[in-house]
Amino acid sequence: MLVLLGVLFHALGGFASGSFYLPYKKVNGWAWESYWLVGGVVSWLVAPWVLGSLTVPHLLAVLRQAPSSTLWWTYLWGVLWGMGGLTFGLAMRYLGLSLGMAVTLGLCAVFGTLVPPLWTGTLGTLVGTASGRFVLLGLGVCVLGILVCGRAGLLKEKSQSAAEKRTSVAEFDFRKGVAVAIFSGIMSACFSFGLTAGQPIAALAASSGTNPLFVNNAILVVILAGGLTTNAAWCLYLNAKNHTFSDYRNPSFPALRNVLFCALAGTTWYFQFFFYGMGDSQMGAYRFSGWTLHMAFIIAFSSMWGLLLHEWRGANSSTLRTITLGIGLVIFSTVVVGYGNYLAG
Repeated sequence: MLVLLGVLFHALGGFASGSFYLPYKKVNGWAWESYWLVGGVVSWLVAPWVLGSLTVPHLLAVLRQAPSSTLWWTYLWGVLWGMGGLTFGLAMRYLGLSLGMAVTLGLCAVFGTLVPPLWTGTLGTLVGTASGRFVLLGLGVCVLGILVCGRAGLLKEKSQSAAEKRTSVAEFDFRKGVAVAIFSGIMSACFSFGLTAGQPIAALAASSGTNPLFVNNAILVVILAGGLTTNAAWCLYLNAKNHTFSDYRNPSFPALRNVLFCALAGTTWYFQFFFYGMGDSQMGAYRFSGWTLHMAFIIAFSSMWGLLLHEWRGANSSTLRTITLGIGLVIFSTVVVGYGNYLAG
């Protein structure tokens, strides 16, 4: 029952992540670096501290008690993850919501799921049990789904006219987008490593009386501070380089409206990891496999939005069947991984 609850929480987190980029489409007159930074301040600073303080008793005391090495490694993984998050936005820019999410998060799922058991030396144990083999099979199905989605992207590029590409995704560039997505997917997996490194913080949160569902919120404060460091530095650099500091105070554009949409995007983004942390706490022996579930649900929901927003407008029936098959495989992978966790329970 706990595993099913964990899968549900991962689905909610996937829905939040697969939907967060939508409010950014309502931002007018601002450069990418401006709205990404404003939304990021909410995602990586405001929301983690507000929700962390509400759910983790004595949050500051918990962080003070944590070993400095734990805090450092958790923060460092957050900095590295921030590089992936930074380029993640560019992948959406060049590939669109559905294809960008599929390629980036598929790679992220593979690295984020396999590296923790490799690091702890437990991958061999997985192979030796039926439950572990189901988890690995689910990961394989997820990867297959990603490859099929990537194939759909190639077919889309060939079947659409230049005008149709610009209509659905203004800056569509498959090759540039895939290169960015590969880097982003690998670096974004560092978030999973940060959660593993920060487990002593979660243990301290539990000992302070935190509900087991929310112990990971204490870790999120540290990881996301690392992500804020990377993203803020780059966005401020671009503001200076592109002379876009004026975006924040330009009366020609609805600044308050833009800030509100950025805040909505940032808050929605944070809830992916709020629910991920809750799901992670319920996954039992194969806690790391929740990363595959999380990524798969994000891909499924973002692909749904991509179809609803007509990002595949003009694609032929063969291309649409291919992307539908890819999404179906990704969704099926969550069932296989969930069943593996059920057997382990």
